[in-house]
Formats: sequence, structure tokens, C-alpha cells
Amino acid sequence: MTFLVIFFVVVVICALSLFAMYNKLVGLRNIVKNSWSQIDVQLKRRFDLIPNLVETAKGYMKHESETFIKVTEARAQAMSAINKGDVKEVGAAAANLDSALAKMMLTFENYPELKANQNFLALQEELTSTENKIAFARQAYNDAVMGYNNAVEMFPTNIIAGMFSFKQSDFFEIEDKAEKQAPKVTF
Repeated sequence: MTFLVIFFVVVVICALSLFAMYNKLVGLRNIVKNSWSQIDVQLKRRFDLIPNLVETAKGYMKHESETFIKVTEARAQAMSAINKGDVKEVGAAAANLDSALAKMMLTFENYPELKANQNFLALQEELTSTENKIAFARQAYNDAVMGYNNAVEMFPTNIIAGMFSFKQSDFFEIEDKAEKQAPKVTF
């Protein structure tokens, strides 16, 4: 009789542990999804600001159309990647857009009347704020991915992860080595 009680207690403890580990993995996976959604929201905000910034600047910079075309193309590429939901493709597209925006901002330096325009200054401030929010969201996403991936790989949750097909998530990384370099600013 005591053997059956002990056996029952062990089975209940194992079942509760299984439920707890499964629920932990589900919770961590949902944190990763939520973190990705936060990046998506900030990138969407950036994509909405870019056309306004470009239109404001176009009036001052008639002959800089190549710069605007590159920014517009990079924005379209990034939006397409976001719609596909592939983390690596979004990272590459975001890096391309970052590069195009940096070149556009450097071009703006040659237009003092543009830099003094209130609409332009407000848009530039919004874009800077959005870039900071994107950086924070990327960091939060990567932190969530690390926690989730650790749970997927570490014993004993790796057993549960394998049984229920929990797969590792990709980190949001910059693939292009040039993008990791600090931009050169000259005055």
C-alpha cells in the first residue's frame, strides 16, 4: 500500500513538473513573439515617418533624387521583409534601410535652410526617437530569444521541448560587417 502511495506521489510530481516545464516553454515562446511584435511596431512607425521626411526634404533638394530613391527602395524592401516575418531577412533589410537613411541624413547637412525648417526638425526628432525605440526593441527581443533558446537547449526542459517541437528562435543580427562600424560624421 505504501508503495502505491509513493508511486502515485512520484507520478504526480513528474506530471506537475512536465506541465510546469511545458508552460514555461510556451510562456517564453510567447515573450519572443511579443518582443518581435514590438520591433514590428517600431519599424512600422519608422516606415510611416520616412515618406514625410523625404517629402519635406524634396522641396529643398531637387537634385538629390537618387538619395530619395534609395531610401524609398530600402523602405519597400524592409516592409516586404516585415510582411514575410523572416527575422534574418528583416535584419538585412533594416540594415540596408539604416544605411540609406544615414546617407540621406549626411546629405541634409549641405542644406542649412532645410535644417532650420521646423517640419524637418520635428520629423528628424521623431525619426531619431524611433531609431532609439527600435534599438531598445531589438535588444529586448534578443534577450527574450536568449531566455527561450536557453530553455529549449537546457536539461530537463530540452526533453519537453523536443517532445512538443519547440524550436530555437533566430536572433536579430546585423549580417553586414560594414553596418557594425560607427558612421563617420564630419562638420
